[in-house]
Amino acid sequence: MAHYAIGDIQGCFAEFQALLAHIGFNPGADTLWLTGDLVNRGPQSLATLRWVKQHESSMQTVLGNHDLHLLALAYGYGRLKRSDTVNDILNAPDRLALIDWLRAQPLLLHNHSHALVHAGLWPQWNIATAQTLAAEVEAAIRQPNPAGFFAHMYGNTPLQYHPEHSGIERLRFTTNVLTRLRALTLDGDMDFDFKATLADMPSHLRAWFDAPERQHRSHTVVFGHWSALGLYQNNGVLGLDTGALWGGTLTAANLNSGQIHQVASQSRLNWAKAR
Repeated sequence: MAHYAIGDIQGCFAEFQALLAHIGFNPGADTLWLTGDLVNRGPQSLATLRWVKQHESSMQTVLGNHDLHLLALAYGYGRLKRSDTVNDILNAPDRLALIDWLRAQPLLLHNHSHALVHAGLWPQWNIATAQTLAAEVEAAIRQPNPAGFFAHMYGNTPLQYHPEHSGIERLRFTTNVLTRLRALTLDGDMDFDFKATLADMPSHLRAWFDAPERQHRSHTVVFGHWSALGLYQNNGVLGLDTGALWGGTLTAANLNSGQIHQVASQSRLNWAKAR
C-alpha cells in the first residue's frame, strides 16, 4: 500500500491518467493526496473533477485558488477571465452535484508526518492552529448558502495574521495563506505579486518556507501552487507543482518512500499566452 501526493492538475486530465498508470496506482490499496487546483486553464477540467469525485474513496484533495474561483463563479461572484476554462463545469448537467462535492473538500489535510495544503502555511501557525483556522473557512464554504463568503473572498488584506481578527477578514486571510501564499516581505507581510523562481526573488522578499522559527516543523508540508518553483524538496517542505499546464511535467511523490515520479505534458500548450 502506497501513499502518493500529486501536484496541481488544472484540467490536464490526460497527464493525470498517464501519471496514475506510470505509478501503477491501485485505488483498492493505494491512497492519493492532491494539492488542489484540480480545474481551470487546462483543457479537461470537467473530466478531471468528475474522475476525482468518482474515486473519492481512495483519494483526497485540498482546495486551491482556482477551485475556489470556480465555486465563487458558481454562486455569482468573481469575474470569468479570458483564460478560464470552467464553462464546461458551469454548464454541465451534473453541475450542482460537482459544485456541492467540491465545496465539501478541505483546505488542509494531515497525518502523523505530512500536512497537505495548496499554497503554504503561515510561519507562526503550528498544525493544530492551521487546522482550526482552515476549519473555520471550510464551515463558511459548506454552509447552506455560502454566497456571503464568496462575495467577500477576493482581496489582499489583511497582510499579516492577528489572532484577534474576526469575520471576513479572518476568513480571507486564512484563505489567502492556504491557497495563494508564495512569498513574504522581510517585515512579515504577505506578498501577492511575486510568482517567479527562487533565483529571481528580490532581496526584500523570502519564500514562506524560509521564514525563521516556523512553528509547523513537526510535519513535512506538501504543497503546489508555485509552478515556477518546480519540484522542491528542502527545509521540511515538498513542492509538487511542476507546471504540467505550462508544458512542464506532472509530478507524484510517494510519501512513504520519497520516490518521485513524473510524466511530461502531453498537450504542450502554453497557457501563459492566454493570460
